[in-house]
Amino acid sequence: MSLFVIGDLHLCLGVPDKPMDVFNGWNNYQELIKKNWLENIKPDDTIVLAGDISWAMSLQQAYDDFKFINDMPGRKIILKGNHDYWWTTKNKMDLYFKENNFDTIYILHNNHFKYENYGICGTRGWVNMPNEPSDAKVLAREAQRLEVSVKVAVECGLEPIVFMHYPPIYGNNFNYDILDVLYRYNVKKCYYGHIHGKGHSLGVKGFYDNIFFSLISSDYLQFIPEKVI
Repeated sequence: MSLFVIGDLHLCLGVPDKPMDVFNGWNNYQELIKKNWLENIKPDDTIVLAGDISWAMSLQQAYDDFKFINDMPGRKIILKGNHDYWWTTKNKMDLYFKENNFDTIYILHNNHFKYENYGICGTRGWVNMPNEPSDAKVLAREAQRLEVSVKVAVECGLEPIVFMHYPPIYGNNFNYDILDVLYRYNVKKCYYGHIHGKGHSLGVKGFYDNIFFSLISSDYLQFIPEKVI
């Protein structure tokens, strides 16, 4: 039994006019995702999908993408990305998954999931744009959601591992609202996606301030899920 993560699947089985194949490094990406998933993930494994899961604009339009995910091995824990336009309230998504028998998919949103002695925690995150009041509001809300997730895991005696869509650090841009939560709760591992192409070089990788950061965008990982534990 192992814990894996990958971000930015950008599946488009329900909206075939939105393929990522038009970008360098994304040729046959959906076939590669399936191949590598089947080669690495076993039924008793857990895999976190760190946002930008489907290009669909609604849950109904995302049916084929969620069926693909549900039919793959493992327990899947999903969080929101900036392109997940199908995302709605947790109650509506839970009901949709239940009605369609998508029984291996779980939502990470103001909560956590237990994995052995660890707490799977996280939120979407946001960009740090100075002097932008609207961005500051969203960022504060995301930091609060992350704290709710991490705090409850810690109170349950679990070591928190954080999964996000947006990077807490990108180049010289430091998202201190998010980083403060990581520091206060002594988070040791943080996995994030969102970054593609040439931007890969600006994502922090390895240890920074005693936290291990890992970029897990699917194109950066060559569409191979990364083992966390």
